[in-house]
Amino acid sequence: MLAIISSPSGLEQLWFSLIALLWVGYFFLEGFDFGVGILMPFVSADDLDRRVVINTIGPVWDGNEVWLLTAGGATFAAFPLWYATVFSGFYLALFVVLVALIFRGMAFEMRHRSSSERATRWWDRAIFWGSALPALLWGVAFADFVHGVPVGANATIGGTFFDLVKPYALLGGLATLSLFTLHGATYLGLKSEGDVRIRAHGVAQRIAPITFVIVTGFLAWTYQSARTMHHVGLVPPLLPVVALIALAGVGWLVRERLEGWAFIATALTIVAFFTTLFLNLYPNVLVSSISPHYDLTMVASASQPYTLEVMSWVALIFTPFVLLYQSWTYWIFKKRVARPGAASEALRDTTNV
Repeated sequence: MLAIISSPSGLEQLWFSLIALLWVGYFFLEGFDFGVGILMPFVSADDLDRRVVINTIGPVWDGNEVWLLTAGGATFAAFPLWYATVFSGFYLALFVVLVALIFRGMAFEMRHRSSSERATRWWDRAIFWGSALPALLWGVAFADFVHGVPVGANATIGGTFFDLVKPYALLGGLATLSLFTLHGATYLGLKSEGDVRIRAHGVAQRIAPITFVIVTGFLAWTYQSARTMHHVGLVPPLLPVVALIALAGVGWLVRERLEGWAFIATALTIVAFFTTLFLNLYPNVLVSSISPHYDLTMVASASQPYTLEVMSWVALIFTPFVLLYQSWTYWIFKKRVARPGAASEALRDTTNV
């Protein structure tokens, strides 16, 4: 199917923007969840430390995943052809992400019920891999969306698995993996006490320069591609610059114990990073590496105007309630998590609250 050369309507632009907002919100919130899970083996000296680490995200991790479900559902309803093409072409990667998220969720709920130390170690591995694999694969997928995949005439993705893991996509995966890990380290510094907090500071200072180099390389490649590839990127240079300035200051902010500002800096980097990708993608929703005639555009993949109009009213009514509820959740669980004193009871997993 050839790309339709026409300007997207206001409703199509609105829903592209809302879907981008949902994905950016998901990566901002779930990003530190992934980072915490990745860092758990490296900032914990014993099982009590691991419980402290888990409890920093215990009350909020499942709420953060709602953003993923909403983004997927909105994509299916607003741009069904985009949804179908991505899920048919990226089915292996998305299947791995789904399995990883399922086992990670099971591990959060089940590790404290383990009857043996060996079983607990297996659940801890599930948390690590269930965080690391999605953190890597989401970056690979979104890099492919922007840089191009072999989309053919019938809006189907051909080629092999290796056509989806080219150097640019792999660099995108490394960028999100390192960025989410750093985001998790700043979050742990903000939400934990004692040795876990100190170790999180150390990890953040060590990986911040590495993350800066990887993200700089990826954003530079992305910006250059927007200027030379067959599609025209709309990303202003200001966004990548903002992302890199914020990222460059993370190490210093952590060293000065400005933990709140360090977390804001990594959050700002993630927002600018993924906004850059979506702006480069517009007005397409998927770029074809075969020919620009096969680019999947917003116009070609959108639902009927009536569907988009009904969805807009539903989003307008219910979105504020969801945002208020999630904000309230973070306010209720805003205190730091620490190891109990010698006379305290064993720390309970807040995943059961």
